[in-house]
Amino acid sequence: MLTAHTIKILQSLDKKKFRQKYNLFLVEGNKIICELSESKFKVKEIFSTDPQKLDRTDAPVIQITENELKKISFLKTPKDSVAVCYLPEEEKKEERDIQLVLDGIQDPGNLGTIIRLADWFGIEQIICSEDTVDVYNPKVIQATMGSFTRVNMIYTDLVEYLSTTENINIGTDMEGENIYAFERPEKLNLILGNEGNGMRPETEKLLQKCITIPRFGKSQSTESLNVSMAAGIILGQLFSK
Repeated sequence: MLTAHTIKILQSLDKKKFRQKYNLFLVEGNKIICELSESKFKVKEIFSTDPQKLDRTDAPVIQITENELKKISFLKTPKDSVAVCYLPEEEKKEERDIQLVLDGIQDPGNLGTIIRLADWFGIEQIICSEDTVDVYNPKVIQATMGSFTRVNMIYTDLVEYLSTTENINIGTDMEGENIYAFERPEKLNLILGNEGNGMRPETEKLLQKCITIPRFGKSQSTESLNVSMAAGIILGQLFSK
């Protein structure tokens, strides 16, 4: 049985300040929870309505009721189990040949989708501005569908980082080079800006190349693509060569 105190702590983990205070975050759903054993993430405990479905021996599994699960889940339709995990120490920045760089991404769903895309294309590291949404936000974790366990996330001062990187800084611009004719450099940072405002001027100044996704439709009513959608198109083209 869950105590009122435990429920209160778990419910507070939807906010970054409480995740940092308790050094914990939540992972929901048996499928993603089972992937944690192959990752750097350490599980403190698991609360489950059906412990038999979880093949875990590295952490205590506590049986709870459906009603208790609803109280600690951040999902509209709660899944079988909730794992309470320790926040890991951030890994050192070791530059990879191909990286995503996120400048002020705010929507948890977008970040989760971008992490899934990175995982799909074998991109092992994403560099984020300090105001990009926290990867341990429950909505981000859920949207990654487990990919957060395989992609290293670094939060840092972007201007400082992009000023010293050895990779070619590439961003999107309506006047940029057509992505379908673009020759991919061996080492690159693909920079994606904020959903509403794009990348900051100080970030834009550090771009060395600009690319664009050409519009084929006759209608001019669509002003831009969703940032995660654009990321998928660009990565698909960059990795096709």
